[in-house]
Amino acid sequence: MEKKELIAVSPESAFHEGLEDVIAAESSICLIDGKNSRLAYRGYDIHELAEHSNFEETAYLLLLGKLPTARELEDFKAKIAAERELPEGFVKLLSSFPKNANPMAFLRSAVSTLAFFDSESEDKSPEANFRKAIRLIAKTPLIVAYFERMRQGKELIAPQKDASWSGAKNFLYMLRGKEASEVENQMLDKYYVLLTEHDLNASTFTARTVASTQSDIYSAISGAVGTLKGDLHGSANTRTMESLIEIDDVSKVESFVEQSLAQKKKFMGFGHRIYKGPDPRASDLRKMAKALADANPGQAKWYAISEKLEKLVWEKKKLNCNVDFYSASVLYILGIPVDLFTTLFAISRMAGWTAHFLEQSSHNRLIRPVSLYTGATHQAYVPIQKRS
Repeated sequence: MEKKELIAVSPESAFHEGLEDVIAAESSICLIDGKNSRLAYRGYDIHELAEHSNFEETAYLLLLGKLPTARELEDFKAKIAAERELPEGFVKLLSSFPKNANPMAFLRSAVSTLAFFDSESEDKSPEANFRKAIRLIAKTPLIVAYFERMRQGKELIAPQKDASWSGAKNFLYMLRGKEASEVENQMLDKYYVLLTEHDLNASTFTARTVASTQSDIYSAISGAVGTLKGDLHGSANTRTMESLIEIDDVSKVESFVEQSLAQKKKFMGFGHRIYKGPDPRASDLRKMAKALADANPGQAKWYAISEKLEKLVWEKKKLNCNVDFYSASVLYILGIPVDLFTTLFAISRMAGWTAHFLEQSSHNRLIRPVSLYTGATHQAYVPIQKRS
């Protein structure tokens, strides 16, 4: 019989399943206080940023560590706008991808392929990496918009390279072929701000791990996109919207909750591994969903359903809704196809991912954890003729 034992570890290196509560890096990018439901980027509270900032300014803060002056922000916006184009050969290649591809698989492959069209792809200097971070922030929304237009068989819409156009405004324009309302542009921009960073979540940790090998930024971001694709990470808002669509009418919320409880089904968009109380982003998204519902009366039922569902789940399960819950109705009222939701998550998170890549690269040490071995030890090799 094989001998099996655990290899002893010291108390300070005890096993933590899923790396829960393990400190794996030092970072000045994001502060999460799960006990007190606080989230801050570079020390700036998420509520203040959502209320007063915008995505471009927040991206500058994450990448460069400080809020920009008016002149610095104008220059930064101009750099992003100048990168709002995709190489012709790259677009032709994208058009050859299957139109029925999973949107996140499409985006993952597109980000990886984009490296072939970047003359600086293998230049790992800090200056080149910063320029590539801006390119990724600028080009990712274009890839998603092009994908949606291509799979619908619609004409591709050229991006607006005017720096006065926010990334959110440009994306909705490219997706629809016409300008969205000011409220819609503002709400998508706020969504970007709220979702752009969240410390060492699975996709960000993946990006930092790849960066620690001194691989290139495109490889790191491709890994992050692939990680975000997972059902336990980036697609919860999609699952949430599917629940809302299943309910369809506010009068059916109670029966949905009772049936879900009876069948012991998980309520999508509720609970969080880090926050012990409310997810701090949820309150801002709730206001955004209400603003969009008020501006689009024909879509108002999604907010009404969400509001009642949130109330009943709290009464029955004492579960707080998380960032995914109201972001589902926000994106849906904005006209984003449900299966495209996670790609919007990726668009917003691009600033956070690239900021972490730059930080990891600036004071790098190869990320190489160890495992707690649980297999057999000291087995004797048996010749194949004598094995039963």
